[in-house]
Amino acid sequence: MSPIFVIILMAVVTIGPRIIPAFIVDLIKFPNWVGRWLEAVPYAALGALIFPGILNVLPDRPLVGLIGGIVAIVLSLLRVHTVLIVLGASAVVYFML
Repeated sequence: MSPIFVIILMAVVTIGPRIIPAFIVDLIKFPNWVGRWLEAVPYAALGALIFPGILNVLPDRPLVGLIGGIVAIVLSLLRVHTVLIVLGASAVVYFML
């Protein structure tokens, strides 16, 4: 099989699950609770991806990363700009070292 054919076939196979929901979601009227639940999915996925990394910043000292994560959460609850959240959490981790 030619590599170009394989790439085209893979593109066709993966585009279906990405394009079809975009057309279907306009036709279906979801209840309000489904909409609220779907709005929370990106935040939950992001948290699930970031949390293990917070604990593994320094494998021998997981408390340092945990405190940096807590500082980032507090700053985000205070509606601080994203760049300042990252800088603040990084500064806390730096000074704890």
